[in-house]
Order: sequence, then structure tokens, then C-alpha cells
Amino acid sequence: MNRRFQFPEMAFVRQPLYHSSIKDAPGTIRAAFEPLSHLRPAGAGETVAIAVGSRNIDNLDGVVLKTICFLREKGFKPFIVPAMGSHGGATPDGQRSILERYGISEAAMNAPVNADMAVECIGVLPSGLPIFAASSALSADHIVLINRVKRHTKFRADIESGICKMMTIGLGKQKGASEFHRFAVAHTFSIIEEAARFLLGRLHILFSIAMVEDGFGKLAHIEILMPENIISREKELLKDAARMAPRIPFDNLDILIVDQIGKDISGIGMDANVTGRHRDIVGNLYDWPHAKRIFVRDLSLASEGNANGIGLADVTTTRLVAQIDMHKTFLNAITAISPEKAAIPIHFDTDLECLEACMKTTGVADVEALRVARIKNTAQLEQIQVSRSCEGEFGLIPGLKQLTSWAPIEFDPSDNMTEFNVHE
Repeated sequence: MNRRFQFPEMAFVRQPLYHSSIKDAPGTIRAAFEPLSHLRPAGAGETVAIAVGSRNIDNLDGVVLKTICFLREKGFKPFIVPAMGSHGGATPDGQRSILERYGISEAAMNAPVNADMAVECIGVLPSGLPIFAASSALSADHIVLINRVKRHTKFRADIESGICKMMTIGLGKQKGASEFHRFAVAHTFSIIEEAARFLLGRLHILFSIAMVEDGFGKLAHIEILMPENIISREKELLKDAARMAPRIPFDNLDILIVDQIGKDISGIGMDANVTGRHRDIVGNLYDWPHAKRIFVRDLSLASEGNANGIGLADVTTTRLVAQIDMHKTFLNAITAISPEKAAIPIHFDTDLECLEACMKTTGVADVEALRVARIKNTAQLEQIQVSRSCEGEFGLIPGLKQLTSWAPIEFDPSDNMTEFNVHE
């Protein structure tokens, strides 16, 4: 290791996060279906396309399985349709693979998975946006949508990421997602609500299932939404999700170290609601924690080479760059009208070199004055490693607890930081 390297001493802290009161997730999921106890098909063998997205949602496989069993018990014939835009390289096999990674396969669910990428244009909004939907979903007698409601990484509106976004963008596959993002450049993403109202009048939505997670990414709420209240209830659930969402409790950082990004963590690899940084043609964001430099160390294995969002970092490692599947990453970025987020930042062979590059470009002369925070990823924020310069604010953050003593940052023999270890 380069012993001449100087970096501020660091310590791990634990912050209190909103914790779900749900103790029995399977029981809670079963109970959510009670309002549908009288549901029956109008005719024998009516089919239901169950739309499932590409996000790592707590208990998603259990919710999908319960939905399939419930529909089958009622006399419907359910099958699964990936509703994830261009994800998975915009191929049937790629989208199947994403679902399988979350335990949703034909074998596990005992139901067919129709991952065909064909779409149909089912109309044009008064504003001029053509609306597309998966042909496989349109072929069914009914559609059920399952998704998590949360803040979006790109925009702020009454409706952001959730059922309506899945219905209007995810269900449109690559073609629909591309058209929607292109149109949003001039019209903003507030058109999601307009598009959702349009689709609710044309698609045979049987019901939808909205989920909200707590600060630990655990199921905090699950609710059946009927077509007539999808829009109004999603607006309320978004407020709940925003209230539960975690964040980095220290502002005005000089360096934010993110150990891992990936599509399984956030749609843009690292959640802009946590990093405070987003940029694309729709708009830029520079918000809390106002990090001058963001250093990303690695790409999650579950991201399968999709490094969309790496362009939001200032510095990264050569090992991360070597893992990038350029086709998946570029396709995802172009579909989202955000080539900026696929831009590869300057990169070095070791973490030590990356940190030196960050330090030299913060404008801070006194090493000990550097305000640094390190997180495992933007989905796991209970424990954070921070520099000593943040110590004066510990008492201002209710419930914050220091877990380790102040010590120099640790490197392995290859000049890379040791793993982010969770402390009890």
C-alpha cells in the first residue's frame, strides 16, 4: 500500500430509519386480497396478463405467486408479462432473465411467461404522444399490474414511479418507453397521469397491486387498487413512500464514495434521491448531500453488466469499466433519452488512485477538513462511514450512533479499499 497517502480518519455510524411494522409478510399479502373475495370471471377460462417489472422489490415473488394462485382459484387463466421497457437488452431472453433473478420463473410461479417484445399503438393523446402496449398483454381478457410506488430519480410530480408508470411506459416495451421519454423532453413527465387516464379507459385492468417499502427496503404496505382509484391512491402512497425513504444525513460533502451501483439497486444505478445528483436533457439535479465528487467503486453482479448511471459519477475503477455490457448500458440510456448517464468517467486501476483524483479536484487544501461519506449502495443506508469533519453534527441527528472509533481508511495489498462491513 502507498503509505504516503493521506486521507481523513473515518468511522462507521448508524442512523435510525423508518421500520415497517409488518411481522408476517405472507399473511399480510394474503390479507390484501380479501377485498377481492367476490371477484369472478364473466366467462370460463378468461385470461389475465400479470405485468411485472425489473425492480428488486421486497417479497415480489411472493406477491406474484399469490396473485397467480388467487386468480386461478377464481377461474382465471393467468400468465406473466414483463413490463420493463427496454431492460434486459430489450430481448425476450433478457427480460425473462431479470424476472428469474427475482425468483419469478415459469417453474417457480407455475404459470407461463410471455416475454415477446411486440407492441401495438392503441391511440394518441391529445398532446400528440402515441401510446403503445405489449401485444401479449392486449391479447389477454384482463391485465393486472404489480409494482412498488416510490419517488422517481429523474423528476418530481404527483405521480412518479409506480403503477401508472408501469402501465404507460414499462408495458410499452422498448418502443413505447422510447416514444414516451422522447416526448417528455418537451412535455415533462407529468404526462404520465394523462397517459394513465387514457389507458385506464382502454385497457381491461382487473386490478393492480401497489407496494411501499420502508427505509430498509422491506415491505411496509401492500394494497389492491381498483381501476377507478389507481391514480388517486397512487398519489397518496407516493407521499407515504417519500416519508419513509432514507437519505444520507450529512450535507455539503466533498466526496461521496458509493461501493456499488446496479440496475437491481436503482433504475439509474444509484438513486438520485440519495446522491442528490442527476443530469440529462429533461433537467439537472444538484441537491442534498451536494457532493462535489462521486466515486463509484464497483458494479453489482445482479446488474448483469448494465452500468446505466455510471455517467453520474466523477471517478470510477477500471475493474468496473471492464464489467460493463456496452450494448445493454447504451440501449438503456438511449431509450431513456439520457446518453449522459452511460458516459464512462475517468477511471483508475486502484481505489487509492481514484480517491487521490477526487481529493485533488475538490478544492479543499486541508485533508482533515474533507467531508467524506461512504455508503454500500443507495438502497442500504442504515450504516454510513464518514470522515471526522462530520463529527460536530452527530448530536444534531436524532438517534445517530457512532459504531467504530476514528481510524485511517483501510486498503488491501492491491491498494483497494477493504469491503464495506456491516457492524453490529
